[in-house]
Amino acid sequence: MQGDQLARSTQRLIQMLRPENVGTAAQTAMTWFKPQPSSSSILDPIRSFPSFPATLGRLGALEVRLAQQKHDVKRAQKLRYRVFYKDGTAIADAATMLARRDKDAFDRICDHLMVIDHAAKPSMSGKQPVVGTYRLLRQDVAESHGGFCTEDEFDIAGLIERHAGLRFLELGRSCVLPRYRNKRTVELLWHGIWSYVRQHRLDVMIGCASFEGTDPDRLALPLSFLHHYARAPEGWRAAAHSSRRVEMNRMAKQAINPKAALHELPPLIKGYLRLGAYIGDGAVIDHQFGTTDVLIVMPVSAINARYIEHFGVDASRHAA
Repeated sequence: MQGDQLARSTQRLIQMLRPENVGTAAQTAMTWFKPQPSSSSILDPIRSFPSFPATLGRLGALEVRLAQQKHDVKRAQKLRYRVFYKDGTAIADAATMLARRDKDAFDRICDHLMVIDHAAKPSMSGKQPVVGTYRLLRQDVAESHGGFCTEDEFDIAGLIERHAGLRFLELGRSCVLPRYRNKRTVELLWHGIWSYVRQHRLDVMIGCASFEGTDPDRLALPLSFLHHYARAPEGWRAAAHSSRRVEMNRMAKQAINPKAALHELPPLIKGYLRLGAYIGDGAVIDHQFGTTDVLIVMPVSAINARYIEHFGVDASRHAA
């Protein structure tokens, strides 16, 4: 009996691997590595996209806009795959390699901010390339679908409870193509975020920001600098989960050369600090992405006034 079953299984495998059935085989293989469906409502499909205008701003040939179709989200996911996995240190599982997209369950409930270069060569589908992206998750949406992505690494429940009257926004999955990592692209991304914050009357931005590498001893100087010089005040503080927490206080304050430490900060973290952001307590190692993560907490009330003046209180500077 077992021999007959083996023969039938072998025959099915040979059938799947015939040229005319390769596409079906690949699609089936993808399901072997997918996580089992969760009972959490976070896996519910997106029901609608933003109702306000998609285009949030322009700067020359660059446009910042929100995804309006599922295909737009896939374009953002492909950019993330290229930056995080193909060019970066993230380790892709089989499903991610087959799809060539960085995706997770949160993509279904988030808004996706994209920077598009209208002067660049279109793709084979005729679309202009997406050169930068951010993922945005509002508190009301998160609470209806299982919580924020940040909660996997940091205990933010107390922070949110202390500011129960404020509306939180999670920023995540930030990436920009190397040749576009300049002031214009970053400024347009931030213009898009500021427009979104104003339109939704949001009060606090949170999220994880990353250092490349998973050895905290190699990051002792910048981590210690953030601990001593940028640690959130008690009212805005949240800590890494104890099971994952890595100590950031690795050097005495008097031993830190602030200029050297600033030089070692990733541009994104440096930009957050310029805006007025605070840093949470403790870091977390993300082995999948090959990074060391810190928590960013940025109340709108703490944003440096000159940046608000630059973009305009009503986000009018680069308005389309």
